[in-house]
Amino acid sequence: MADRDFYEILGVPRTAGREDIQRAYRKLARSYHPDVNKDPGAEDRFKEVSEAYEVLSDPDTRKRYDAFGRDFRQVPEGVDPAAYARARAGAGTGGRAGWARGPAGQEVRFETGEGIDFEELFGGMFGSRGGRASRGWGPMPGADQEVELPLTVEEAYHGGRRTITLPGRGGSRTLEVTIPPGVRSGQRIRLAGQGGAGTDGAKRGDLYLIARLTDHPRYRVDGRDIHVQLPLTPSEAALGATVAIDTPGGEAKVKVPPGSSSGRRLRLRGQGMPNSRGDPGDLFAEVRIMVPRTLSAEERRLYEQLAGVSSFNPRSQSGGRTRP
Repeated sequence: MADRDFYEILGVPRTAGREDIQRAYRKLARSYHPDVNKDPGAEDRFKEVSEAYEVLSDPDTRKRYDAFGRDFRQVPEGVDPAAYARARAGAGTGGRAGWARGPAGQEVRFETGEGIDFEELFGGMFGSRGGRASRGWGPMPGADQEVELPLTVEEAYHGGRRTITLPGRGGSRTLEVTIPPGVRSGQRIRLAGQGGAGTDGAKRGDLYLIARLTDHPRYRVDGRDIHVQLPLTPSEAALGATVAIDTPGGEAKVKVPPGSSSGRRLRLRGQGMPNSRGDPGDLFAEVRIMVPRTLSAEERRLYEQLAGVSSFNPRSQSGGRTRP
């Protein structure tokens, strides 16, 4: 599963536009979100879909993915995609392998097939050891690390500064992290140079924080859309009303059309999770008609009066009316 093509995961062609990718992601995210799909593999599938969308929704990241495939995070800047493809095609056919130092001092693993020139692949971007790429190990950069970062819906919506404490061999360390507004569950936040320590003075790896939105008693997040229940009185649902509703961004007004039944979804465009790279999500308020547990004498009289004059029958199969 980990090696599947991101386009295949989202079910879109490699020529898909940004809106096609977004629509595909939203459809799949609704199907596999752990809050709505309790199948054992749903959460893993949701994470896979989220990672694919994160990469393909960013033009620069998508360009690198198209050029280098799943290796796009490891391949240094400046490598020619055509030469890289030839080297990958020839790897393991009598070629050679080793390590070379990259332009930022990082060690890069290479494999070249027979007849593939390493200098052609990496050009002049590497400093040589002995005139050619090194065959020794030498100083090694630290490994990249991943840590889950639990966030409430409000924290993910607003973003901001967050202090995290990470355990380690030499004791815990505290980091100040900037959370971008509208971060999605499964999105990776990169902290350069905060990963594993290198050897012999080599630089540290990177730390990736994997955002995980925690369950919320009121909101359910699906991609960038937010879903919330909208409690209404019977009269508000029957006659229509404009009511206030709490959202992660503050109070909003919802216009309820007359004759709204429980289950009806009212859409507030742009009131979902923010998006620094495009349109924000929407907020969907689902109508839920509530009745009082106890009635005053006057309320009971009025309800009985309404029952006596109303011909509405929600169990009727003829549109709800039982008599003219």
